[in-house]
Amino acid sequence: MSDGDLISELYAGCFRRLVVQLYAVTGDLTEAQEAVQEAFTRALVSPGRFAGLDNPEAWLRRVAVNWARSRYRRRRVLDGLLRRIGPPPAVADHSPEHLALLAALRVLPEGQRQALALHYLVDLPVDEVAATLGVSSGTVKSRLSRGRVALAALLADTDDTTTTATDASQTGRIDVQS
Repeated sequence: MSDGDLISELYAGCFRRLVVQLYAVTGDLTEAQEAVQEAFTRALVSPGRFAGLDNPEAWLRRVAVNWARSRYRRRRVLDGLLRRIGPPPAVADHSPEHLALLAALRVLPEGQRQALALHYLVDLPVDEVAATLGVSSGTVKSRLSRGRVALAALLADTDDTTTTATDASQTGRIDVQS
């Protein structure tokens, strides 16, 4: 029997049993499944050495428990750090204008979108945007120029639709545009 077949057989035979055992240790089914999967992954790294073990299931259990304990300790440290830094920053603006801007940005080509976001939303200078994107300053300037034109056209379409609907509700008249 090959080493891969041994691991496949063990997986089929003891995965569920190990998950149940780790579930009792962790109290979280997803965490237990991840721990057992990590143990099998580590077994696959060196299948020859794994095949030589007297009790491979016990080794898998020990690796899974150790992984779960390490993860628990790291999570406790992270939770402590998060409590020290306070609540997360305020959520982005959800005004209709902001949502329209984000929707229009998603329509733009990736290069233009990235350049506009980094320059105008993150307030990076053109040279820093160029360094971040790995392109020349001229390319960034070109993308900014084309992106502004495309964004203005997209936002103007949104404004026209909104204005037409508003005018119709106020005057009772509907303007038909082709």
